Amino acid sequence: MIEPAVDVTCEGPVHTLTLNRPARRNALDLADRRELLAALRESERDPECRAIVLTGAGEVFCAGGDIRSMSQDPRVARERLAVVGDVARALVCSAKPVVAAVRGGAYGLGLGLAAACDYVVAAEDARFAASFAKIGLTADTGLSWSLAQRVGPARAKELILFAEDLTAAEAERIGLVSEIVEGEKVAERARERAGRLAAASPAMVAATKRIFAQEAQDLDAVLDAEAEAQVELLGGEGFVEGRAAFLERRRPVFPA
Repeated sequence: MIEPAVDVTCEGPVHTLTLNRPARRNALDLADRRELLAALRESERDPECRAIVLTGAGEVFCAGGDIRSMSQDPRVARERLAVVGDVARALVCSAKPVVAAVRGGAYGLGLGLAAACDYVVAAEDARFAASFAKIGLTADTGLSWSLAQRVGPARAKELILFAEDLTAAEAERIGLVSEIVEGEKVAERARERAGRLAAASPAMVAATKRIFAQEAQDLDAVLDAEAEAQVELLGGEGFVEGRAAFLERRRPVFPA
């Protein structure tokens, strides 16, 4: 019996999605990508889920795409890229926050997955590389966008062109990684951070992600988006609870 490509566990409001191809360092073929996309969409639809952790089984978060399964047939290539594009959109545009827990390495597509998450917890020995150039390819998985969001356009272009490995410390210094912890504590810390986000106002989280993901990022467009979101939030149940909790000096319990 073939193991699922993505193992899903639910702990209260946090869903943990574990890439489950450790024998090939969680390199993903087309079928694996489809399973990941389905798992992300299922968590998005689940009203009990309020935050997601994305991690990998074994010693490596994700070694990228499964090179042996890559095809030079344009039709097949476009299908693969369409699915991974939908995965990137599911991570970035989800109303629910996603925390990456990275051990071992995040290479190529794996780096694209991590960079598309909202928060990245890395082990001390983790490595990161936009390794596409090593096999004559450019970035996919939305990495040209998500990496630029994290480290700036110039640094993102350098990382993609040179395909050089970054240590966890280097990745944290440039803003690719949010925090570094001891290897055995990565999953636990990621779940802690996801739990913190799960306790936040879902409407606030969704609005914040929507603003950062929108195409127009000039000042006027962002001001307009913030104003629209803020008016909506001020009229919602989340603000009612947040204001009451503030005045009553207690921890808020935001509605779903």
